[in-house]
Amino acid sequence: MNFPSLRDWIFSLKTFFAGMLALYIAFYYDLPRPYWALASVYIVSNPFVGATRSKALYRAIGTALGAVASVALVPPFAETPYLLSALIALWTGVFVYISISTRAARNYVFLLASYSLSVIALPALSDPLSIFDVAVARTEEITLGIVCASIVGSVFFPNRLAPTLIERTDSWFVEAAVYAKESMEGRVAGALVSGSRQKMASSVRGFEFLLSQLAYDHVSPAILARSEQLQGRMQLILPITSALADVLAATQKSGLVIPAGFVELLRDIGRWMDAPLSEEPEREAPLFRTRIVQLDPPRQELTTWHDALLSSALWRLRQLVDLWADCRTLRHIIVHERGDWSPRFRHWRIGTRHAFLDHGLALFSASSAALVIFVSSCLWIASGWQDGAAAVSLGAIGVCFFAALDEPVPMMITFLKCATMGVIISAFYLFVVLPSGQEFPLLVIFFSFLFIPLGLLMSRPKWALISTLVALTTATFLGIDNVYDANILSFLNGNLAGLAGVIFASVMTGVIRPFGTDAATARLTRSSWRDVVLSGSALSLDQQRDLNARMLDRLMQLIPRVAPSEDYKHPSTESLRDMRIALNTLDLRRLSGKFSGELPVVLNRVLDEVRSHYEQCLESGERQPVPPSLAVDIDAAMARIMADFTAAPAAPGYKLRKGALHALIGLRLSLFPGAKPDDVS
Repeated sequence: MNFPSLRDWIFSLKTFFAGMLALYIAFYYDLPRPYWALASVYIVSNPFVGATRSKALYRAIGTALGAVASVALVPPFAETPYLLSALIALWTGVFVYISISTRAARNYVFLLASYSLSVIALPALSDPLSIFDVAVARTEEITLGIVCASIVGSVFFPNRLAPTLIERTDSWFVEAAVYAKESMEGRVAGALVSGSRQKMASSVRGFEFLLSQLAYDHVSPAILARSEQLQGRMQLILPITSALADVLAATQKSGLVIPAGFVELLRDIGRWMDAPLSEEPEREAPLFRTRIVQLDPPRQELTTWHDALLSSALWRLRQLVDLWADCRTLRHIIVHERGDWSPRFRHWRIGTRHAFLDHGLALFSASSAALVIFVSSCLWIASGWQDGAAAVSLGAIGVCFFAALDEPVPMMITFLKCATMGVIISAFYLFVVLPSGQEFPLLVIFFSFLFIPLGLLMSRPKWALISTLVALTTATFLGIDNVYDANILSFLNGNLAGLAGVIFASVMTGVIRPFGTDAATARLTRSSWRDVVLSGSALSLDQQRDLNARMLDRLMQLIPRVAPSEDYKHPSTESLRDMRIALNTLDLRRLSGKFSGELPVVLNRVLDEVRSHYEQCLESGERQPVPPSLAVDIDAAMARIMADFTAAPAAPGYKLRKGALHALIGLRLSLFPGAKPDDVS
């Protein structure tokens, strides 16, 4: 059994102290709903002070936006409740869309703003003239909890986020080493390969979110910049390593003899990647670069498929060594918070960060949330249900919180279970425990038996969401006030209405959004095809960099959505190939304009056929077989370049031609994995 650590106990006790402090101040100033202050503490509290500060700030801003909207909308539209419901739904949809579109911790601002309007405005419809007082009170209560959580978290045993960032980075290094070693064995797919790939992509996405909170953790701008550079290079390891695996797999399938020096080099690099991260990162990398140069076939020998594969493998291996050295060096600088860095991996595409967003899916998710809120509001208004506002409000929280998920219904059911548990616990406290005494010291003792264990669970990723939801719903359903006036009928009417609202929201969401992860994966795949088509067009350098970054970001979104598999046609494997095809196409498009004579014509024919193939995939809506004519044209282009290497006198631009040859090999192996060209000896 994994018992709570000292860090878990400290976090739980700090959070409980902040919650009781907020509750005491709310009682002292006679705020209308002091339990909102307690609930807010448990919503914003995080084991790391940087995350708590950012979440607190964003929650305060989001709540203020919702309060301002309530004051602006309720008085003029109180007499037209259906129109008001439509405006609230529209507000919710817009802010849910912005929240989904924002890939950083600040998306919490828009998430809070999306449902705060429903929570503040709807209960006030019975007395619209009081909306200003209600909005101010809710803002005060929530802000009080936020301030208490932030101050206590920052003053008492603050736990910095940076060490945890390093821990998660180190777990990525472990998986990346496994993935690289499997790739250097020529294993393109398989459960271990796809599993490591999935964990690496998930780590990169989690790392990105933590970076958005790191600025609130007293980290210097230089370290923050190095962390962002590390995250960018962590992404690049996947396509580079998978390209190397394709080359080595093709070598093995062709039955070609691999030089002993190359096999030894692969073994030594694998051992280097397994070395402890505390070792000097650049100690062996220069030796590997020298050995790679020594093994690379000279120009006059680069005339066979065997030598071309060896040259391509060495080129990819050099990229992997440079990337790994960069990642290790950046990690070393972040850990020790000092050091200089000169990037080893240099590429013309590096220099931009361009996140991918499926605007259609985001719009559909936001519209679904808005529709659920509008329909539930209309049903409440039409029924004349006095406690229906609680149903709409809690349902709004559920649909907004989980709108960004591919399959929100399972998490909404989890929310329903947590809310049900909150009702049971709060009923026990209200009608069994609290009648024995309501003095504040007794409340602290009574609540400690509940909220301290919940705080212990909140610091564990597996239980964090569930324990937070139970704490939130319990604090809210308690409805604790300065004066004990619990009434069983009022309690059941109000809180069971909230559960009914979550049930209705879950059912309606399931009806509106029957599509799950498979549909999202398919959309991401089709979007990748569109970018492959775009890669064959004439693009500026900035556009090429944006396309590269967009495809890489999309890949990091797609891979965690699919389960590990032995299947060689696994979506993550095929999507990696799509990306490499786009990158090789970009290389060929850039290089073709630098050649003269027949070669640009041959290369452009290849590019046109790649673009045509993916256009057919888009038109049909599914992946199509690659036409054999494309293999013939790629083989002819490679043969043309190899002929230039042996021409007398040799054609100028050897490095450019070698780069084009590597891009053609990458295309050949991505489009026809493992197949040996017929036109190249």
